[in-house]
Amino acid sequence: MRGGGEAGQGTGHHSLSTSAVPQAKTEEQIAAEEAWYETEKVWLVHRDGFSLGSQLRPEAGSPLPEGKVKVKLDHDGAVLEVEEDDVEKANPPSCDRVEDLASLLYLNESSTLHTLRQRYGGNLLHTYAGPTMVIINPLSSPSMYSEKVMHMFKGCRREDSSPHIYAVAQAAYRSMLMSRQDQAIVLLGASGSGKTTNCQHLVQYLATIAGSTGKVFSVEKWQALYTILEAFGNSSTGMNGNATRFSQIISLDFDQAGQVASASVQTLLLEKLRVARHPANEATFNVFYYLLACSDSTLRTELHFNHLAENNVFGIVPPSKPEEKQKATQQFSKLLTAMKVMGISGDEQKAFWLILGAIYHLGAAGATKAGRKQFARHEWAQKAAYLLGCSLEELSSAIFKHQPKGTLQRSTSFRQGPDESPLGDSGPKLTALECLEGMAAGLYSELFTLLISLLNRALKSSQHSVCSVTVVDTPGAQNPKLAGQSRGATFEELCHNYAQERLQQLFHQRTFARELERYKEVPGTPGHVNISYVRSLARTDEARGLLWLLEEEALQPGGNEDTLLERLFSYYGPQEGGKEGHNPLLPSDKPRHFLLGHSSGTNWVEYDATGWLNYVKHNPASQNASALLQESQKKVISSLFAGRGGSALVLSGSVAGLEGGSQLALRRATSMRKTFTTGVAAVKKKSLCIQIKLQVDALIDSIKKSKLHFVHCFLPKAGAGGDPQAVLCRRVSSSELELPAEHCEAGLMQLDVPLLRAQLRGSRLLDALRMYRQGYPDHMVFAEFRRRFDVLAPHLTKKHGRNYIVVDEKRAVEELLESLDLEKSSYHMGLSRVFFRAGSLARLEEQRDTQTSRNITLFQAACRGFLARQHFKKRKIQDLAIRCVQKNIKKNKGVKDWPWWKLFTTVRPLIEVQLTEDQIRGKDEEIQQLKSKLEKVEKERNELRLNSDRLESRITELTSELTDERNTGESASQLLDAETAERLRAEKEMKDLQAKYDALKKQMESMEMEVMEARLIRAAELNGELDDDDSGGEWRLKYERAVREIDFTKKRLQQELEDKLEVEQQGKRQLERKLADLQADSEESQRALQQLKKKCQRLAAELQDTKLHLEGQQGRNHDLEKKQRRFDSELSQAHEEAQRERLQREKLSREKDVLVAEVFGLKQLLEDRDSDIAGLTQKAEALEAELQDISSQESKDEASLAKVKKQLRDLEAKVKDQEEELDEQAGTIQMLEQAKLRLEMEMERLRQTHAKEVESRDEEVEEIRQSCQKKLKQMEVQLEEEYEDKQKVLREKRELESKLSAVSEQANQRDFETEKRLRRDLKRTKALLADAQIMLDHLKNNAPSKREITQLKNQLEESEFTCAAAVKARKSMEVEIEDLHLQIDDLAKAKGALEEQLSRLQREKNEVQSRLEEDQEDMNELMKKHKAAVAQASRDLAQMNDLQAQLEEVSKEKQELQEKLQGLQSQLEFLEQSMVDKSLVSRQEAKIRELETRLDLEAANQSLQSDLKLAFKRIGDLQAAIEDEMESDSNEDLINSDGDSDVDSELEERVDGVKSWLSKNKGSSKTLSDDGSLKGSSPTSSRHTFTYDRWDDEQDAGDSTRRSSRSSPSASEAESRAAETPA
Repeated sequence: MRGGGEAGQGTGHHSLSTSAVPQAKTEEQIAAEEAWYETEKVWLVHRDGFSLGSQLRPEAGSPLPEGKVKVKLDHDGAVLEVEEDDVEKANPPSCDRVEDLASLLYLNESSTLHTLRQRYGGNLLHTYAGPTMVIINPLSSPSMYSEKVMHMFKGCRREDSSPHIYAVAQAAYRSMLMSRQDQAIVLLGASGSGKTTNCQHLVQYLATIAGSTGKVFSVEKWQALYTILEAFGNSSTGMNGNATRFSQIISLDFDQAGQVASASVQTLLLEKLRVARHPANEATFNVFYYLLACSDSTLRTELHFNHLAENNVFGIVPPSKPEEKQKATQQFSKLLTAMKVMGISGDEQKAFWLILGAIYHLGAAGATKAGRKQFARHEWAQKAAYLLGCSLEELSSAIFKHQPKGTLQRSTSFRQGPDESPLGDSGPKLTALECLEGMAAGLYSELFTLLISLLNRALKSSQHSVCSVTVVDTPGAQNPKLAGQSRGATFEELCHNYAQERLQQLFHQRTFARELERYKEVPGTPGHVNISYVRSLARTDEARGLLWLLEEEALQPGGNEDTLLERLFSYYGPQEGGKEGHNPLLPSDKPRHFLLGHSSGTNWVEYDATGWLNYVKHNPASQNASALLQESQKKVISSLFAGRGGSALVLSGSVAGLEGGSQLALRRATSMRKTFTTGVAAVKKKSLCIQIKLQVDALIDSIKKSKLHFVHCFLPKAGAGGDPQAVLCRRVSSSELELPAEHCEAGLMQLDVPLLRAQLRGSRLLDALRMYRQGYPDHMVFAEFRRRFDVLAPHLTKKHGRNYIVVDEKRAVEELLESLDLEKSSYHMGLSRVFFRAGSLARLEEQRDTQTSRNITLFQAACRGFLARQHFKKRKIQDLAIRCVQKNIKKNKGVKDWPWWKLFTTVRPLIEVQLTEDQIRGKDEEIQQLKSKLEKVEKERNELRLNSDRLESRITELTSELTDERNTGESASQLLDAETAERLRAEKEMKDLQAKYDALKKQMESMEMEVMEARLIRAAELNGELDDDDSGGEWRLKYERAVREIDFTKKRLQQELEDKLEVEQQGKRQLERKLADLQADSEESQRALQQLKKKCQRLAAELQDTKLHLEGQQGRNHDLEKKQRRFDSELSQAHEEAQRERLQREKLSREKDVLVAEVFGLKQLLEDRDSDIAGLTQKAEALEAELQDISSQESKDEASLAKVKKQLRDLEAKVKDQEEELDEQAGTIQMLEQAKLRLEMEMERLRQTHAKEVESRDEEVEEIRQSCQKKLKQMEVQLEEEYEDKQKVLREKRELESKLSAVSEQANQRDFETEKRLRRDLKRTKALLADAQIMLDHLKNNAPSKREITQLKNQLEESEFTCAAAVKARKSMEVEIEDLHLQIDDLAKAKGALEEQLSRLQREKNEVQSRLEEDQEDMNELMKKHKAAVAQASRDLAQMNDLQAQLEEVSKEKQELQEKLQGLQSQLEFLEQSMVDKSLVSRQEAKIRELETRLDLEAANQSLQSDLKLAFKRIGDLQAAIEDEMESDSNEDLINSDGDSDVDSELEERVDGVKSWLSKNKGSSKTLSDDGSLKGSSPTSSRHTFTYDRWDDEQDAGDSTRRSSRSSPSASEAESRAAETPA
């Protein structure tokens, strides 16, 4: 369902995907989005919410009126003609349930509400809104806050985590660890929106994830702390069943390791009067009900709770229902357990119960309504006095008589400031009941302050802390009408609403004002963003605001609530002729009621001002509560409150928890105290209402210096009986349509859309999101950006070198950004920093993390290699040492029995003993000298440390005092300037009034002269009647004639005056009619102008959304172009690789042909050798036959026998030689066989490797089919592997060829030598045969002798041996030739496999090329669509220009109307000034009286100026004292300059900084003298002239750095280093 409302409207699409990872869209999704854009889906806004529809284009024949559009609703198909302002663009279905509202395509109220409603319906309560978080209270406790979920967010970045309250805590914790800057999380929202619950989750996450050193702060302690604060500070209200009635600041201080070192709680704005007075149907604090339901009989008896009073003026009654009583009893047990966990002892708990019981009994005692001030029921008052440890008379005197004793000390409270004196003469006296309520409120305030102090005692620690995370939780915005109550809001609710407004104002300042100021300073950034701002809470934070007027009215004797409202409306109420919608203050129909517009006028709260003046008057009973507790006779009470009356730990009563044990806690307390002692507080110390503003100022100042994280909590529904449409926003929409309710989608939780819309408008989230989207929210200083991200451009580092000094940081950053290839619109170069669009810096951080992890991996590999090499060297040294020891042992065995050696071993130790004793004595002396030197150095260092600590504390105190005095002087001077300006204005007005008075006086004198003349004439007439007729006849005639002339003249003048008056009245009536017409025309033009402004704003927002969408498309196109360039480069590499493969294959084919030719030649040579061996074999057989014939014919001759034996021995020796040669040849043959086996094994390994590579290539091809990106990467890997395999095969081929050539050369050489030897033997055999033939012929001719026969026989045997050797050699050569044939066959097979592999790779390459061509076609289509989108954008820009021209024309018409209106107003003012109005005279007289009072104030200011002169004189004395002390300390530092260099530099920096600051404040460059002094023109002075605040921050950072650097080595090493370090 797309739509929203009380009963949701419309139907639409759902997108359950909440993943932020962009995925490729399917064709169906693209088609659906195109259809969505074509139908122009819009939201129709109405009173109940919004509905989805389609905007229809106007028909050609029937044009629509101007400002009207036609919308067709999706849920029922109805066609409506509505206002153009009531229509907002809808986002496509892909934007449903987005995690960040800033990623919406069209950012408007309806789309935002629709996204929030969808996520809320899917139980997704958290949503990002740019840098902030939006949480809708589920009104239940979902199971999404477990410890398992906490660990899911541990260590995650914000970009990688889903929206959750834990993500906010993790972002703050991560930012604190990285930047070492304090963090603050501020929760904003209405009462009951879940702020306190989210605060609990935030602190619990930090305690769980960060951990604590020494269990200072744990989850158990936090649960106990939350239980105690809930019992003592929460109560039930109309909007929330367990509402927090005080503001709290929870601070967690972290150490260097990121663990919680200490914690603290500060509370302020406690609603303490709720103890005695609270609205109807609301309750007091929870702890009273827990205590009344206590089941401990001993405690009940001690508190006198066995018999409770029937009525209680405070409204504290025990629970009536059994289940409520049982629940209260359980809560009291839980409270006791929590107090025990927080280390609150039994006596301290008893003191709490005694004071609470006394408050209850005071309510039961009551007070008299008339007559003497006293208790109504003394028996209950006696019980209260007993519990407080005082007598009834003392209690009654402290409450009613107001006679402060010498020991009585005043306390401060929520509504009464410090150092106040009772104003008994101003206003009516306090009643007895008001005195009783003041005592109860004072007791509870002191009790709550003590409770916070004890809680901080359990959380503080002395461990060093570096930075902190602060969580701010305040009571939400209060509106009784929202809860269905008819009463007006109280003063306490006004204060809580004021605190919320100030926090909302802080949100505006951080998200709007500061960003706009930064953009205006940088050309090119969107500094022209037009965003309207609304003042908060009717200027109650300005001079003469509501609180200021309330204070003045309380000081005046006759002041009351009616005069307060009159003055308030005279300042801020609606003026005559003004519009009520633009006024934050409106009157109410009820008496003493008024309406105040909170949250930018979206939340109108009706306040009841009855009794507000009593809040700001001093109640002496409340002041006496502290002294009553201190002087208690019960030790358990007096011991706790002793010495707390004048303590500075409590500021303005409810500001408690400023004790603190860590350095950061003390700094926070100092900041709060400074708020109460500077500015307006320094002048208005006795102003009780201003103290409320100061408490809120302290809250804001404590978090202003931190990095802020805002969390907006929204209410999903209003309370029962409330009418949120009438209460929150008078007019949610300009449309008055009343659409019928539609069916809600099943499974979605209901939302009150008008209520949510009002909260969204009040929070100004959409404006913040537009600023976030349009601007550059992320920025970094040039140097920091370069240092952080230069790891992404290592080629720049190699280019410049590591020690390169950057002269122009801006140019270096520009070069770095160019190398990163970022989109131009995603960043902007400023004057001193670089600005980034939202998300750009996060992407750079992700790239940096990836590159850093890669570098760390390489570094680890290098370290492991280095360690392995070191280990190998160590083992080599050990082996050498072992050999040396073995050699020495062998030598020792040889000389151990030698007498001289024994003598040497006996005498040598005696000589060494003497030498050793001398050395030991020398070393002892050196040790003693070093010890004395070390003690001296330690003593000097300790003295220096003490001096530095003393000077540091002194400097801090004096500087804080000087800062306070300076701030006081500045505030006083500002007030004096304001009073001077006011006095000058009053003098000017008084001069004007004096001139008018003189004119009137002259006129009155002339009228008196006329009256005197008339009286004289009348007297003359009377005298004339007494004279004679004769003597007076002439005069009588003259007199009568004069009287007739006077009467005639009077009648004529009267007639003329009547005629003129009638003419003037007619002219006045005409002018009034014309003025009314002009006013009507002006109002109509104003309405038209407002509509045009709204239309212009809407069109500007849509234009900005379109621009952002266009920038996103341009960014995507840029990424696609980068991918295309990378793809083209990879494709060109693949083409080059294929070309190289083709060349290698051709080369292999040529080499194959050469090898085939060589093999054929070898085969021919082997055949020739075989034929030669066959011929030799035949010849040997013939010779053997001849020898057999000869042997048969031989004779036995002894002489020839001996000769033959001799020849036989010679032949045997030759045979042995030949056998040795044969053995050598057999060894050679065996070596060749081993080489052959190795070659076979290598070939088998190559086959296996090739098979594995084939399998891996198959898998890679399968992955290539899955995605184009993986395909390209796998192709690259495959080509690289193939190239390596090819190189390996080529290398192996070359090796085999070399081996084959070597073997063939050896074979040829051996064949040549064997052939030569065989030929030589053959020649010798032939010669022997010839000799034998000659001998045979000779024997035939002559008788043969035995000797000759024997010789022939021996020769025959020798020839037989030679023939056998030749046969063996032939067989071995045949075996070698067969091996060579096998190797050649294997090579041929491997070559065939390689050819098959190359052909397969060629086919795969062709397939990849075809796919690449298809991708290129798709890319061309996308470029066409992109061009069409650009053309559409240009058309839209032309339309925008036309609209801009129309807007300029309208502005010109508006200016003309304004000029006409000004002329008419000037005429009207002239007419009004022409008539004297008595009310004007009376008003001027009142102004004269007021000016006289201001002149009295001027006299008081003159006395204040004299006080300021004394203060400045005191400042000068302090400066002189500090300078003298600085000179002396600097001289001591110069003397003790051999100490620690770090301490000296630190002291020098601080002294120079303070001196330069003092000389700057004195207004003249003061020249100090001699050593350690500061010259006005010295470079040191100019180098250290900076303000104290900046110096303090830098010094804190330096301290933390030095402490972290000193924490690693041991104490002795640190001291030795400090001793050796030169000053």
